[in-house]
Amino acid sequence: MKTEEIANNLVTWCNQGEWQRCYQELYSPKIVSIEPEGTPNNVSNGMEEVAKKGEWWQETFEVHSSKAGNPVVADNWFSVKFEMDTTHKPSGQRSQSSEIGVYQVEDGKIVREQFFYNQ
Repeated sequence: MKTEEIANNLVTWCNQGEWQRCYQELYSPKIVSIEPEGTPNNVSNGMEEVAKKGEWWQETFEVHSSKAGNPVVADNWFSVKFEMDTTHKPSGQRSQSSEIGVYQVEDGKIVREQFFYNQ
């Protein structure tokens, strides 16, 4: 798959709530996922650690809505803006946030993702 096709599929599937399909079809088993400095376990290596991060997210946040914007593609890189309305389950605090995800593609799979947002 070419980078633009991967980027478009990621956006489409995220907006349809098909996060697991993204991981199964678009990601390399050797994925490196990076959250901002200061985030617990901010670097996840491999699908097993990424899955654990996803489980933590689901246990910690209730997602009321989310939207992935159109991707911007440059060679084997692309970026996507995500907007979310969530409630932090432990505190009950509801908030709206946005973040930028930057993705690197090699051999038809996402091998690296890094997220940028205010904490």
